[in-house]
Amino acid sequence: MAPAPAPAPARAPGGRRRGSAAPPAAPAPPLPRSHEAAPAVQIRPGRSRRMRREEPPVPRLGTGGSPRRLPPPLPQPRAGVSPGGARSRLGPARSAGRPAASPGRPESSGARGVSGGGWRAETARLGDAAPGMAAPGPRQRGQSCPCPGLRTRLPVLRWLPRYSLAWLQLDLIAGLTVGLTVVPQALAYAEVAGLPLQYGLYSSFMGCFVYCFLGTAKDVTLGPTAIMSLLVSSYAFHEPVYAILLAFLSGCIQLAMGLLHLGFLLDFISSPVIKGFTSAASITISFNQVKNILGLQGIPRQFFLQVYETLRRIGETRAGDAVLGLACLAALAGLRVMKSRLPRAAPAEPLAVRASYLIVWTSATACNALVVLFAGLVAYSFQVMGSQPLTLTGSIPQGLPAFRLPRFSVAAPNGTVPFWSMVEDMGVGLAVVPLMGLLETVAIAKAFASQNDYRIDPNQELLAMGFANILGSFVSSYPITGSFGRTAVNAQSGVCTPAGGLVTGTLVLLSLAYLTSLFYYIPKAALAAVIISAVVPMFDAGIFRTLWRVKRLDLVPLCVTFLLCFWEVQYGIVAGVLVSGILLLYSIARPPIKVSEGDALLVQPGSSLHFPAIEYLRDVVCSRALAAASPSRSIVLDCCHISSIDYTVVVGLAELQQELRKHGLSLAFCSLQDPVLQVLLSADLEGFQHFPSWEEAERCGGAEPGGSGAAPFASTSESSLLPAGLIQ
Repeated sequence: MAPAPAPAPARAPGGRRRGSAAPPAAPAPPLPRSHEAAPAVQIRPGRSRRMRREEPPVPRLGTGGSPRRLPPPLPQPRAGVSPGGARSRLGPARSAGRPAASPGRPESSGARGVSGGGWRAETARLGDAAPGMAAPGPRQRGQSCPCPGLRTRLPVLRWLPRYSLAWLQLDLIAGLTVGLTVVPQALAYAEVAGLPLQYGLYSSFMGCFVYCFLGTAKDVTLGPTAIMSLLVSSYAFHEPVYAILLAFLSGCIQLAMGLLHLGFLLDFISSPVIKGFTSAASITISFNQVKNILGLQGIPRQFFLQVYETLRRIGETRAGDAVLGLACLAALAGLRVMKSRLPRAAPAEPLAVRASYLIVWTSATACNALVVLFAGLVAYSFQVMGSQPLTLTGSIPQGLPAFRLPRFSVAAPNGTVPFWSMVEDMGVGLAVVPLMGLLETVAIAKAFASQNDYRIDPNQELLAMGFANILGSFVSSYPITGSFGRTAVNAQSGVCTPAGGLVTGTLVLLSLAYLTSLFYYIPKAALAAVIISAVVPMFDAGIFRTLWRVKRLDLVPLCVTFLLCFWEVQYGIVAGVLVSGILLLYSIARPPIKVSEGDALLVQPGSSLHFPAIEYLRDVVCSRALAAASPSRSIVLDCCHISSIDYTVVVGLAELQQELRKHGLSLAFCSLQDPVLQVLLSADLEGFQHFPSWEEAERCGGAEPGGSGAAPFASTSESSLLPAGLIQ
């Protein structure tokens, strides 16, 4: 690299490229650097930088005669940095010429205004180098990154150098809004998991901190969710020690999957299985909270027993809990409908109109916190008056959890349960919990990345999830995952970077340190209303009608998963995955095969051939070739749809060829792709003949028994379908 030049006059509007000399002083304004001599835009051999423009720049003059700024061929300083090198206070969106969102009025998509101008533009400029994150900062403009692997594993280094005050304002608003949502939800989800309520708060802050440094999606928030809480209640047996150890082991599995790039395993969980599980979980979780709405005690947790006991004891309903619970449900539903129909205030509207919009929007977004606060005030009022018709949450330990390793054994009345016994007790949960957590997080991240025009790195998401669960177990957290509801609130609040999670996590820590004494007065009916309003939208009634119209066979794994999840969640998920796998294997073992009669019998498989399908192919060919009244003397196997075969298929084709030869028939191949042709040539099949196309095979009359007939391609290294050197 050429040494840095001495201080020179101000930069041209386009910015100076590396290694270019300072322009000579002149009375007239200097021309842009892109108009210098040709050597300044040449590409040196061996350079790996991507050029923004391949063609030489053409001068464009503005109305005043001064040249406009043109993008130089080499990368410019990033958006948000002025030509003189100082960072713009307006942020990347303003400096790039986009209008920035008002801090007082969040954008609906979460990626517009300031957030979208920087995040999307940076992602588009980086291309494949950094999915979903930012480019090198101004200090790296003249030098390469000393440790590119560190930037890959720490996505925070991609956006932190270009952080601005405008981003900070919107991240603060989004973080506070999500914090007001997560605190009541954390208390409620701990109830779903069957754990003391403080464990919901213990699980709500570490994921926010870890994801800020390791996550690749600006909108995603990690923490307890309804689905994960339901799984924890099934595999942790309502014991905090088991739940914390489950978080640690799940994090280790997720971390290993991220390091080994095993995220593709999630693709084997089909959409009907996911829909069946989430719909059943919605009903299960909602009905599990009915007992708190009605104020009933001693209701079992097994779904069918729960339904029976609730209906049998419905006469024991406490009027105070029922009235408050139904009122909270109505308030939450009304606030959500109001938010969905709230017209957006235009910037030209009067200040009073915009302020009213902001108040209503904030109230509707933080509806969970408002409803819980209102219910707590009602309960406190009854407590002051000396009568309490409501069932309260009760005392919650105050203070932050201790930072320590999870316990690998647990005391029991008859001794100590060792680590391996605890692992055996959790059983299949060690596979279901990490996989479902990863599936939920990656699906949410992909959905919001597509909506807000940036990209994520799935394997990096696995690492972030793994570290979040491992470190969370050190502060008594149970397994966490991405929350769709809080992620939507985060995006709608106009979050710009994952730094909004720092604000959310800090708010949870402050609640643990100073507000737990106030949680005593929160009625359980209010928390139950929060849970029900959060999980009811998860039930997708339209999926049954959609699958009936699109592909009815997919209703089988959907219904199997849906029904068995009411018995046990793990049975439903495992059974649904097995049924989906059987359907997938059946389609591989019985591919569609088209048979056409003519001068030769044309057999055309509709997909690749794998070992389960070769016997089916042999049966189809033999039944059609030998059953005809005047059978064709040649059979042509059209392989245009076959991209790969294995050894068992090669053996089956050789046996098919021998069987046809015994009946005076021949077998030829056409439209072979290079990988398939290479395998067949390497197998050295006796009498192997192939044609470039079906038309050529028909014109030549196919292959004759014993290998004679018209001149097909020879099974030697002179084949024109493979490059020389591929055939040994």
